Amino acid sequence: STDLTSTVGYDSIIQHLNDGRKNCKEFEDFLKERAIIEEKYGKELINLSKKKPCGQTELNNSLFKNINISILIFFFFFFSEVDNVGQGHIQLAQTLREEAKKMEDFREKQKLHRKKIELIMEAIHKNRNLQYKKTMEVKQTCCCFLPYGALLYLSSLSHFWQLFLKLAQTKSALEDSDRSYQQSVTTLEKIREEWQKEHIKACEFFETQECERINYFRNALWLHVNQLSQDCVQNDEKYEEIRKSLEMCSIEKDIDFFVNLRKTGSLAPAPVVYENYYNTHRNATPVRSPVPVSISR
Repeated sequence: STDLTSTVGYDSIIQHLNDGRKNCKEFEDFLKERAIIEEKYGKELINLSKKKPCGQTELNNSLFKNINISILIFFFFFFSEVDNVGQGHIQLAQTLREEAKKMEDFREKQKLHRKKIELIMEAIHKNRNLQYKKTMEVKQTCCCFLPYGALLYLSSLSHFWQLFLKLAQTKSALEDSDRSYQQSVTTLEKIREEWQKEHIKACEFFETQECERINYFRNALWLHVNQLSQDCVQNDEKYEEIRKSLEMCSIEKDIDFFVNLRKTGSLAPAPVVYENYYNTHRNATPVRSPVPVSISR
């Protein structure tokens, strides 16, 4: 904008754009490092669900006997969903790498477009400086002729004609130098006007680029946070499946299952009675009733 070009120097603008590009690079590196962490965490979860499965012995015994226990349903869903959570983190890592690549492409595209404008500005800035230096040199040459008039006025008669001849000789050179000086000033003004126009165009282009960068960077951050939130939501959905499997657990049914699976009968073992081998004519009196007692389990 006009306010920007009139209050901010070109060098300051370039420095600000470099800082912005560096900020994008740092966020790009952050996404890459976060992707490594997410992938490592996902793989560790998957390995954990396979290496350290809780209740595997009980689960294998029940499956071998083709019998279903409600608590074992929980283990099946639990390790399945833990594996899914790990896969989700690996997928998130891949998504973060894709976002980092997009940020890199955006940063490089802006860099290439900026480079074209910077080369133009460097060339015209160099041309302006050279013309300014040339103009100052011509101006200095013109100023060197001025003392001859004063010396002519203050000189003695013996030196008057010598200075007069010198002044006549340098008059033509002075006029040539003055014309050269005027031409240099005119050329410098044209170059300055051209530089000013290009400077304004460059500032407007850089301002547009900066707006695009801030907007892109803001959207990238917003998207990153949404991706993390979505991952949390998906993980919670997987954990909800585990909670639903726990609702199917019945303590009474599992206990009944174990009793029915391992029971040896419905009667308690018969008591051991006393038998008198010393006096065979004496009837043996049992210590307790030999009648089996029925048990509920």
